[in-house]
Amino acid sequence: MRSLLFAGATRPDLVSKLERSGADAVVIDLEDAVPAAAKDEARAALPALVESIGSTPVLVRINDAASAWFADDLEAVAALSLAGVVVPKAEKESDLTSVAERLDDGTIVLAGIESARGVAASEQLLEAGAGACYFGAEDYIADLGGRRSAGGDEVLYARSRVALAARLAGIPALDQVVIDFRDDLVFAADAEAGRAIGYRGKLCIHPSQVPIANRVFAASEEELRRARGMLAAWEEGSSRGVAAVEFEGEMVDGPAVRMARDTLERAG
Repeated sequence: MRSLLFAGATRPDLVSKLERSGADAVVIDLEDAVPAAAKDEARAALPALVESIGSTPVLVRINDAASAWFADDLEAVAALSLAGVVVPKAEKESDLTSVAERLDDGTIVLAGIESARGVAASEQLLEAGAGACYFGAEDYIADLGGRRSAGGDEVLYARSRVALAARLAGIPALDQVVIDFRDDLVFAADAEAGRAIGYRGKLCIHPSQVPIANRVFAASEEELRRARGMLAAWEEGSSRGVAAVEFEGEMVDGPAVRMARDTLERAG
């Protein structure tokens, strides 16, 4: 999932437009986008909302395991045919396993790592059956009592740790939201930073962010050309018993080869 676009369950007008965005997958949100007084109404609307989307993979974000709405949300999503269920503010293995055991095979649990406790336990959490995860910078820094900045240094450690935990668990990690949805340059720069850390895609809160995420987390024609050429040069050198070869003025060895293969994997 290069792009995962959210819309609140109380906004059927927005949900019906999700598929037009070109996002790799979409999320109907029962959590942050729905006020407390509207939780029951939003949950009741889920079947029709899911049906309205069409062929794009659909996930539902339920309320967190410590909330008063968790059990009812879980009951509702277990009755639906979904690509996945998003579990926000995951902090304990049981937050994820209690959801996974209610879902059909092939329905993934996407764990939200977005609190101090969640980041600290991210390695154990993501080995508890999550199929993917995301890092939630806004909730994380609020939990710490910190302050968000334009540079984002305050979340770099946690952002990196979640990417590392996902890699150790062998699952894809999706990068933090950019709340300024009017500034494409800010979103693109943040997406590039996330990709550099090791994220495989990005959370999107507005359709305009989707094509940028799809571009950044895919592979350009130039990147593909270079990756193919590098692998060809390395394979030719390997056939001669050479462990490192020169390609376009650079020495190519094991790490460069792994990155080239990753580029091809991103492009399918």
